[in-house]
Amino acid sequence: MFNMLRTDLRRLFKSRSFSIILGVTAVLLMMVTVMAYTIADPEMMDAMEAQGAEITESDRMMSEYIQNMSQLDFTHETLGSGFLLVMTGIGMTLFVNGDFSSGFIKNICCINPRRRDYVLSKIALAGIYSGIITVLSVLLMLLSPVLIHMYPVPDSSSQILWYVLWMWLPHWAFALMALALVLLTRNTTLGIILSLVAGSGLTAVLVSALGRLLRWPPLEQVFLAAVVKGLYTPGGGIAPTGFVLTCSLVWAAVYGIGSLLSMEKRDI
Repeated sequence: MFNMLRTDLRRLFKSRSFSIILGVTAVLLMMVTVMAYTIADPEMMDAMEAQGAEITESDRMMSEYIQNMSQLDFTHETLGSGFLLVMTGIGMTLFVNGDFSSGFIKNICCINPRRRDYVLSKIALAGIYSGIITVLSVLLMLLSPVLIHMYPVPDSSSQILWYVLWMWLPHWAFALMALALVLLTRNTTLGIILSLVAGSGLTAVLVSALGRLLRWPPLEQVFLAAVVKGLYTPGGGIAPTGFVLTCSLVWAAVYGIGSLLSMEKRDI
């Protein structure tokens, strides 16, 4: 298993898909930061109004709200939208599917016939993949405002580290969803579609609407997109960690078991 993991890590850092995912993530986060700076800067708002743009009272209130944000407020406003879930799911889907599209999986299983080891190494890889993209995204959201002279209210290092940890867990579980779908279907289509739909929170919205219609309990709260969105609230800090931990571990177990069963039952 550990030999497979080392091989996967070497391939990961050399893979084009991983570089593209990180690059696209960085560019989009920088764009969000620049847009926030444009809205938050009173002089910029005045200049836009002088040039004929319609600036309403709600725009002024939004500007003041952004100016008073802390670092974690600003970070979670972007990352809590499910954006990182989508990027993590798509990235994991593309990387794992490379084993099947290239035929590399046959070489792996010839060397080590125990398919369980292959799945366990991929589960560990999903944790590393989601950890890298989570840490780098948080760092970028903390540092990029400074580069354009935007200074959110600083949070303590312990708060930031705690936030990174609890953001990472649901993203790891979401990466395992992508792993399970690739092992089940042996292609990228379903994994990418569900990464977009589930990561953006659309499935949680649909379940919420159906639950209200059928008078179900609020099942949408346990979906990973909802867990990530509710993980942090401005002024309230990080949500109860027991709930985040439980949801992440349950989904990770479901997707991990699904991956093991898919790998054992299907031919290579």
